[in-house]
Amino acid sequence: MIDLTHILAGPFATMLLADLGADVVKVERPDGGDETRAWGPPWVEAAAGAAAYFVAVNRNKRSVAIDLRGDEGRAVLWRLVEGSDAVVSNFRPGVMDRLGFSRSTVVARSPRTVYAEINGYGAGGPAAGRPAYDVIVQGETGVMDLTGFPDGPPTRVGITLGDQVAGLYAVQGVLAALLDRQRTGRGGHVEVALHDALLSLLTYHAQGWWAGGPPPSRMGNAHPSIVPYQAFQAADGWLNVGVGNDRQWAGFCAAIGRPRWADDVRWRTNGDRVERRAELVPRLERIFAGRPVSDWLERLGDAAVPCGPIRTVPEALESPESRARGAVTEVAGIPTLAPAVRLNGAGGGLRRPPPGLGEHTAEVLAEAGYVVAEIDALRARGAVAGPGPEVERGTG
Repeated sequence: MIDLTHILAGPFATMLLADLGADVVKVERPDGGDETRAWGPPWVEAAAGAAAYFVAVNRNKRSVAIDLRGDEGRAVLWRLVEGSDAVVSNFRPGVMDRLGFSRSTVVARSPRTVYAEINGYGAGGPAAGRPAYDVIVQGETGVMDLTGFPDGPPTRVGITLGDQVAGLYAVQGVLAALLDRQRTGRGGHVEVALHDALLSLLTYHAQGWWAGGPPPSRMGNAHPSIVPYQAFQAADGWLNVGVGNDRQWAGFCAAIGRPRWADDVRWRTNGDRVERRAELVPRLERIFAGRPVSDWLERLGDAAVPCGPIRTVPEALESPESRARGAVTEVAGIPTLAPAVRLNGAGGGLRRPPPGLGEHTAEVLAEAGYVVAEIDALRARGAVAGPGPEVERGTG
């Protein structure tokens, strides 16, 4: 698989595919490579001093440094493309065309290759040529307008949601296209726009608006359709509580020492509780403030009411759940988040640390049929870059 991606959405997608077993060859510029290599501090010395941002989404890949501005470099890439199952790109529409690797050109020369594109707004939309970052699209799709408290400003989601969701959709598309190729013998075209990906997550917010509900708005930690379903401040910290049905409500009422509330006509059903949210929630806030988080977790847990502490990122990484599941692991001594998908009870294989720039140029070109003398010549002319070939010297 040829990885022509940079920054986050594309590298995240290709990393997930690599975790599932794909041989991903990341093609980078010789003069610095993926720009996120320099998006530090912090830096990860065990990964050739690359920025933590780059390290986070580039494990299990091999790096080839090719100068695509010249004919020789493009010829090298063509040889790699023609031997690949898929090409993934997340540059703006038109960039691959200018380099000579548009979808139509690739399909014409390599009809079995799946061609996947991740972009901001789609190649055919009115904003096709605009640059897009996650924060811009979060604002345009209504996500920021839903995030934060009613009396506060629109707020960006704390993770780079649009990029990562677009990456997940791209993985789905590539796998579906490869499966379809088994039937048709032809590679398909996959396109995912950050705008479309984030908009698709509005789900019940959009459907509620179409059903005649009020315009969705910022509600802080509360839920528009479930009460209580939010964060509460305890005596020594915060916890989340989610009461998703009336059976859980009865257990919740017993756990907080208010068993009669289960049959109180004001709050007996979820619809009642949503309607009288403003009356119920302040009472609950006063109750939760009276005991520590650990006490509430034990009481609610014994009543089978969904609940959990609100952790910092370091606490989440070190939590018993994360450690017991192997969700935090390492590759070549570098800490990393393990693949979330488990096949037959096992997570994806962590085979390689994030690569150095051009670290595998000679190795990959040798696999593509280049002999050592050819690789040396390409390097001397600046068409490719990277360490010298660690392959058996041929006559070239």
